[in-house]
Amino acid sequence: MLNQPVNASSLTTCPRLITAAGERAHRRFLEFFAANIRNPHTRRAYGRAVTEFLDWCEVTASVVSIIEVQPLHVASWVEGKTRQVSTPTVKQQLAAVRHCFDWLVTGQIVSLNPAASVRGPAHRVQVGKTPVLDSEDARRLLNSIDTGTLVGLRDRALIALMIYSFARIGAALGMKVEDVYTQNRRLWVRLREKGGKRHEMPCHHHLEDYLMAYIDGAGLSDDPKGLLFRSMGRGTGRMSVSSLGQANAHAMIQRRVAAAGIATKIGYHSFRATGTTQLRPERFSRVGLSPTGKAPPLHGARHYSTFKYFNVWRLLKLDSCLLI
Repeated sequence: MLNQPVNASSLTTCPRLITAAGERAHRRFLEFFAANIRNPHTRRAYGRAVTEFLDWCEVTASVVSIIEVQPLHVASWVEGKTRQVSTPTVKQQLAAVRHCFDWLVTGQIVSLNPAASVRGPAHRVQVGKTPVLDSEDARRLLNSIDTGTLVGLRDRALIALMIYSFARIGAALGMKVEDVYTQNRRLWVRLREKGGKRHEMPCHHHLEDYLMAYIDGAGLSDDPKGLLFRSMGRGTGRMSVSSLGQANAHAMIQRRVAAAGIATKIGYHSFRATGTTQLRPERFSRVGLSPTGKAPPLHGARHYSTFKYFNVWRLLKLDSCLLI
């Protein structure tokens, strides 16, 4: 519901505590997701959290209207959630409730934010939990993919893109054909990462080969405005014009990993982490930069200045920076 444009029919899907508060509350609630949150994944996650909390208030706490929600209700809900889900999930869901009530307060639907004074559980991380492939497994995965079909060419190109460009899955699947382009006699990719950040970087020579093999094999060069990674038409054996969905991409990755005989349980972010951990530290140290402690500039993070970003790539070749 919250991933779709707001229309009259979607008003009926609001939690009953919202509808009980009247039409203004109804509309303000929907505006929080439609106008205030641009990222569709955040919108979906926040929508689930807020709806779950309001349903809990109605069923468990016997609250009959949104204006009756108190900090005690929020604290009790958080306490119960800590026994059901992980601490980061609880903190995200509490943030969703807090931000939603902030929006309702500024819209004069409720007078106070009941979640503002409620503290979430503490959470500190010293070591990341993302599973990472070593260079041998990453190469074995790419080499195990049968490229005699369009599906194989597409899957190899997508996985290689996430490894060699450190792209998030959303940025990779959102690419258009024109986002793969030639500059200074080298192939580059253009990514649109979360937060509206536009990230451009040169391709590793393996990634260049994989992308061009896929684009040429699928005949995508004549459709520069079309999506790069597309789903297959059912029963046709041909590429459709629709994007490959994230759920389908996840299932594909699991199939490819299992077929390659890799036991590590990986997900989307594993490829991004794999590429980062396979950087050659000595190549960065020669120009006075260290990939440890800070994200390297090619990673699309904000830790390095634009000046350093461009000067690093004038001094280094991507091919010599990765161990894969």
